[in-house]
Amino acid sequence: MARSAPLDRRRFLKMAGAAWAAGLAPGGAFALDRTDAVFASGFMDADGSFGLATLAEDGRIIDRVGLPARSHGMAYSAETGHTVAFARRPGTFALIFDTRGRTAPQVIHCGEDRHFFGHGCFSPDGRLLYASENDFDANRGTVGIYAAADGYQRIGEFDTHGIGTHDMTVSPDGSMLVVANGGIETHPDFGRTKLNLDRMEPSLTLIDAATGTLIEKHGMPHALRQLSTRHVDMDASGRIWFACQYEGPRNDMPPLAGSFARGEPIRFLDLPETATRALANYVGAIAVNRPAGLVGLVSPKGGVSLSVEIATGRIVRRHIVRDAAGIAPAKDDFAVTSYAGRFGDRTEPVAFDQHLLRLGR
Repeated sequence: MARSAPLDRRRFLKMAGAAWAAGLAPGGAFALDRTDAVFASGFMDADGSFGLATLAEDGRIIDRVGLPARSHGMAYSAETGHTVAFARRPGTFALIFDTRGRTAPQVIHCGEDRHFFGHGCFSPDGRLLYASENDFDANRGTVGIYAAADGYQRIGEFDTHGIGTHDMTVSPDGSMLVVANGGIETHPDFGRTKLNLDRMEPSLTLIDAATGTLIEKHGMPHALRQLSTRHVDMDASGRIWFACQYEGPRNDMPPLAGSFARGEPIRFLDLPETATRALANYVGAIAVNRPAGLVGLVSPKGGVSLSVEIATGRIVRRHIVRDAAGIAPAKDDFAVTSYAGRFGDRTEPVAFDQHLLRLGR
């Protein structure tokens, strides 16, 4: 999904529809009535079951949809009102939840000899769903293409021109896919084991969304070949921001985030040493707040979130968030969840998963 300016509660309700809102439990309806923003996150309940939660900005759970197993990232289409939760690697399911209440939740599965990598995005018109997938026998990343208007039938795939494909997004005009290839070889026969840490191939690729043709490929410098490119977002100018997780020695302090525009080389974000150390070689998620001109980074290992001014690269806010998980644009800054069920000043009796999505466009 091209993560653009979010919508407020009134616009969300208009899009979601009266059927969905009328079906909420009293507590959820109360929370929805008093929030100016709506978010979504995967979670694990106290009984070990998994689900997808719709959240108010104060952290209250508005609604829940059950999941067959643990999810990871999500995608949302403002055109259709569909939210998708993708299975955590090496899962093979994705759940589609219709916020307009017209259809029941639907579970789909990826193609044979593929598994999801936990992320995806919609085309701007909502007609196509793109999903990051692994062709594990051939050890190559792929983009699975699903026809949202035809029951999410899988209609094709593109090569991502890399391995260990993770997060992805699409340009606002729908013409270009942006893919983070983490560079790590995995195979479902070995669970979540990373098989090539001594010969990683991380990269960021730009792909023609109509043909699958490679437009550009940006590999990490040789000295940073263990810097796994994991998550991406785009700012208001179309500049691509990326965040990384380092698989090298713990005492190293490589740069963990950066940006580039089409036709330009990558440029790493020059953070103070104290901030880089606080991120603990692991940025778990990235988000851009376009109206505020900020990029946000969170680290569950470091227990910190950073808000960085895009124009200057200056850190404008730093918050200690133990077990920090997801991050998404809020009014003037970012909303952050934790694995301990915390969202802002509120704690719910669930464990939120790694990503948080603000529903809107």
